[in-house]
Amino acid sequence: MPTTPHLALDSASAVDGRHIRALTFQSVRMEYVQRVLGELNMAAPGSRALVVGSGRGVLARGLAGLGCDVVAADPSADATALAKDADDGLGITYLTAGGELDLLDASFDLVYCADTLEVTEQPGLVLTESARVLRPAGAFVYDTVNRTPLSLLVYLGAFQMFPGTRIMPRGRYAARRLRRPAELAEHLDRAGLSPKDISAFKPRDARSLVRATRGRRRGVLTDEQLPGLVDMVIEPEATPLVTYLGYAVRR
Repeated sequence: MPTTPHLALDSASAVDGRHIRALTFQSVRMEYVQRVLGELNMAAPGSRALVVGSGRGVLARGLAGLGCDVVAADPSADATALAKDADDGLGITYLTAGGELDLLDASFDLVYCADTLEVTEQPGLVLTESARVLRPAGAFVYDTVNRTPLSLLVYLGAFQMFPGTRIMPRGRYAARRLRRPAELAEHLDRAGLSPKDISAFKPRDARSLVRATRGRRRGVLTDEQLPGLVDMVIEPEATPLVTYLGYAVRR
């Protein structure tokens, strides 16, 4: 009989749902960042970028590959250690830091908030600190989870409760911490960030996500195989039923 997989965040020896999410979201995150940079006439080479909620550093390494000078911050010391182990000599600075950032005011051109807004109890603190370290007219980019019947089924049900697809520790997500775009826009505005865009994204075929999740749980798929199996696509004009990307500009 197959054994029940060990699930844990920031663990190289377990099924780590946060890392799975980072790997499968990487392509749309990078596509969206490049779109934002183009809309704001910002060049990646020479820009300073901060990743809040950087996990094992997948997104940070992607931004460094574009030419950004990157700082990667995460509240988990284990995640920071795994990120350093996976570093490709790209010159990224890794920090273990929670909501409050020991970084200078107006010292970044781009801040990307990943795997944070849908789990934090203090969105105001996260956004205020992100705005503080962002230069005027700098870009705050994020992705998060909407609060809809479908998102509750996926994030609270499939990813946390259902035996065949569970990849997250119970309690990682809660309905009160999933925020609709209009609710998040209010938080952004209070932090001094002017919202500019919301874009839905999702798997091209939801069945591929289910198959990949089940295969990773059973141990027949590796983390590295997941991005090729789960083809995420951005739908700029669609209503975000589960996940969405967005950006705002520091006033």
